[in-house]
Amino acid sequence: MMTITDFLLQFKYAAYHAFRAIVPEERDRIPITWNNSIYPILCYVPFIFMAYLTRRPDTHLIRLLLLPSCITAIFVAAYRFTWTTPELNVYNWGQCCFAAVVLSKSLEFAVRKEGMLKVGESRPGVKKGKEKDKDSPNGNVNGYIEHDEPRRNPLIAPWFYDAMEVAHTLRGLRWKFGQGVHIPKETRPLEPSAFLRATFFLFIKNYLFLDLLESTLKLFPGVGQPLGGSMFYLQLTPVTRYAVSTTIHILTGTAILAGFEMVYNLITLFAVGAFDSSPLSWPPAMDHPWRAESMHEFWSKNWHQFLRQTFLVFGGYPGKWLGGHIGMLFGTFLASGLFHECAMYAMGRGYDHSATIFFGLQGPVLLLERLWRRVTGKRVGGWSGRLWVYFMMFVCAQPMVNAWHRRGLGGGMVIPPLLSPTRLILLPVLKKLLRGT
Repeated sequence: MMTITDFLLQFKYAAYHAFRAIVPEERDRIPITWNNSIYPILCYVPFIFMAYLTRRPDTHLIRLLLLPSCITAIFVAAYRFTWTTPELNVYNWGQCCFAAVVLSKSLEFAVRKEGMLKVGESRPGVKKGKEKDKDSPNGNVNGYIEHDEPRRNPLIAPWFYDAMEVAHTLRGLRWKFGQGVHIPKETRPLEPSAFLRATFFLFIKNYLFLDLLESTLKLFPGVGQPLGGSMFYLQLTPVTRYAVSTTIHILTGTAILAGFEMVYNLITLFAVGAFDSSPLSWPPAMDHPWRAESMHEFWSKNWHQFLRQTFLVFGGYPGKWLGGHIGMLFGTFLASGLFHECAMYAMGRGYDHSATIFFGLQGPVLLLERLWRRVTGKRVGGWSGRLWVYFMMFVCAQPMVNAWHRRGLGGGMVIPPLLSPTRLILLPVLKKLLRGT
């Protein structure tokens, strides 16, 4: 006769093997090649179908039933297939970051009973006050009122455009979930052709800047190697050691900024140029993070807001349910830390919760700023506020960035050497000049 202990042991055994069938041990993962590269992409088809359903009325039950398959496919794409070349290990980190974002969107698509609504809608595709009876000869059973939508490329089906828009929108411009998100002021002309030219030049600028920063980082021993290394060189004196680590830290942060901008520029060019998306839907990614005068201002305005909803879904909303607004604040930043660490785990170098600790501490930091305002009657700001931000980002964040570099982030290939002006032209010229002196 089976006892409860036996049952629990068998359940644990079965659950473990079921999990490992989706997220295998590193030795059992499938190397990505040209022959099988289509499979991780196909794993996201259920998600696109979920996005389509969330813009159709009366699909809540179908979305809930689809959610387990969607989650399973996302984990398979992220963890079952892997890049095995050491220089491409950083792509494992990138694909797991992407998978986590898609997972959060899938959860939201499934849970929201009414679907994903745009501002002013009462149902998907139906403006408030413009509902029509389904039996009316002039009604639209699909719920779309196309004359209220912006003009789109006639070759793209409205249902496909709608599904792709809700699947890829992160800040939620014109969407209910994005209300209250800070949007940086646009400086580019809004006429499409002029907007595309300006965006193209921004892409080139960020590409060259990222190339320079990445190439510079790869000059540092250990940090610039595929297997990684610490940015704290113990053979140096303490002052020199932390001067070097701070330099590497700033180069890394600036490279991340440039990379964000470059990828966002490229997506913007594709969306506006190929899909007839409005330039108004693609405002700047960042709002001058170097100018922040408080951590509250930094996280809510200056830093990018692309992952805001992801962290709310994973931690903010559960935290609010458990602990009100303070629970929401703590849960959001804890989710941010786990998001960064779980993605870095895909690089096969184990866990290091420096990122979890750094982001988890941001909740208490923002509470301290609120307490400061209550005690002194003044907001954190001015030059003292900016120094406070720089201390948090350039000093307190160094253990997190060091943990990334020890696992090979700096040695990953972001821009191929054959497409790198810095490595093809600038560095050889500088070497010749130095030899000549």
